[in-house]
Amino acid sequence: MSPLTWIGDKIAHFLQKPSPTYQSETTCQPEALIKTLKKGDVLLIDGISRVSTAIKYLTQSSWSHATLCISDQYGVEKPDIAKVQLLEADVVEGVRVINLQEYVEQGTRICRPVSLNQEDIEKVIAYGKQRIGHQYDTKNILDLARYLIQTPPVPVGWRRNMLSLGSGDPTRAICSSLLAQGFQSIGYPILPQKVKPTNNSGYQSKLKHFFQSRHHTLFVPRDFDISPYFAIIKPTIEQHFDPYTFNWDSETKIETENQPPAVASD
Repeated sequence: MSPLTWIGDKIAHFLQKPSPTYQSETTCQPEALIKTLKKGDVLLIDGISRVSTAIKYLTQSSWSHATLCISDQYGVEKPDIAKVQLLEADVVEGVRVINLQEYVEQGTRICRPVSLNQEDIEKVIAYGKQRIGHQYDTKNILDLARYLIQTPPVPVGWRRNMLSLGSGDPTRAICSSLLAQGFQSIGYPILPQKVKPTNNSGYQSKLKHFFQSRHHTLFVPRDFDISPYFAIIKPTIEQHFDPYTFNWDSETKIETENQPPAVASD
């Protein structure tokens, strides 16, 4: 093991430990999440580790981690959480498959690719599975550690670039770049760059613009959230939320009802 790899491994174990100052809260009931999640969905995770704190700070986002659902219990009346599996790039373990139980008690968001047929979804999943065992990018870990210490005031324009500083080794990955490569392998857009035609002749003369893929190392978890090509799926609503049967605390409700109306002021 090289000195750089040894150092990266030690830092990775340190960064993966839970943050002593942050607690994550689930955004829906676990059963609703299990019933709603589908193969091909990107499940974003809030995260409670030290490395999560760094990623959320650098990306100015609520999401520190991205996983891909590769088997589901969608619509099953009595779902088995053990049959819901996620593919991810873990800081310590590298690219692996885990059970949804790992994240069911944390804040999550489902980002669903729109109008993809099942064949292409399976291709994205197969792309990720072929990389099981690849390691997390050690160079990226060192960059994260450098900017985690005292969370310095980093200009907004530099934050994304800090997460894209990697080794370039094809057998190493970070979570969002792994998923980005999978969707780009079938030509599905995430946040492509808009480019104007360079000449005025032929087919391009009829276009106001066209799109080019960004390099996979430039993607971060929040990109799946803000992408116009991924639908945000909220399990509570999908499982037929009824506001008229919402279980309010009775004392809190009475206090709210007895409050005087707010008076508008200039």
